[in-house]
This record gives sequence, structure tokens and C-alpha cells, in this order.
Amino acid sequence: METYRHHISGFFADRGAAQTARAALVERHLPAQQVSIFDANSRPTEVAPQPESNKTLTNIVTAGAIGTVVGTGIGGLAEIALVASSVTLFVASPLIGPLVMLGWGASVGGMIGAAAGAAANTAPKSGLLSDLVSDAIANGQIVLVAETSTAEETDTARAVIHEAVGAYKDVKAD
Repeated sequence: METYRHHISGFFADRGAAQTARAALVERHLPAQQVSIFDANSRPTEVAPQPESNKTLTNIVTAGAIGTVVGTGIGGLAEIALVASSVTLFVASPLIGPLVMLGWGASVGGMIGAAAGAAANTAPKSGLLSDLVSDAIANGQIVLVAETSTAEETDTARAVIHEAVGAYKDVKAD
């Protein structure tokens, strides 16, 4: 099931006008936590973890499995090279040596793969709206962003911001 999520933003020259528009949105029943004002003094907001999101876990498991297979393969190739050159890892037990080598390769490959999977999604989120807001703040503007979850909330936010600013920027979230 796809969730409806929209961001409506307005750009203001002074904080008072942005706060007036925010108050109008809250007065029209848009939840206060969905309406934010950003300026040069704003700290980045913490993104709440999504309990139903398994994307990072899937990446870690997939990369770990691939790393394990590759590590096992490399360990096997290294053992074949050692056997071909008449070198044994354990003189007392030549059967255990290849198994140790395969296990060692699988362990190292799995750890490297899991680390690669964990690092795959650590880049900060960026996109059209975040770039637009960052540029506006860097130029001394105040930005009002309303996150809407229904079409009715979106229409309300558009109307209020259009009334306050005269224009609005509408960006549909992923």
C-alpha cells in the first residue's frame, strides 16, 4: 500500500510572515508537527526510524551473503594454489586444512560484505526539496514546509501558502 505524502513549501523574507502562515495552517487543522519553519539558525531534524523499513537489513544480509560466497571461492582458490605447490596448512591433518581455509575465506568475505551492505545507504538524503530549502536558507530566506498526508491537507496547504506568499513550490515525496 502506497502512502500519500506531499511537501508544500513557501519562502518568506521575514520570520513573522512565516509564523503567521504556520498559524493559519494549524488553525485549518493541519497538525502542528507537520508544519516546520527553517532558517539559518535551524538545526537539521532527526529522522524517525521507519519500523516497517527493512531496506538496510536487506542490504546487509544480501551483501554479507555475496561476501561469504566470494570469500569461500577465494579461500578455495587459495587452497587449490597451495595444494598445487605441495604446501599443506597442517601436516598432521591435510583434510582439515582446506576446510579451515574455506571457513576463513567465508568469514572474512562475510564481514567485508556486511560492512559494505551497512555502508550502502549512509549517504545523507538529498533531492530537489532539500536542495531548494538549503539554497533559500543560505540566501537569508525563511522557509515554511508543510508535510501533508491527504489530498485535502495538500489543498489546504496550497491555499494558505499561496495566500501568504503569492506562489508556492509543490514537490511530491518519494
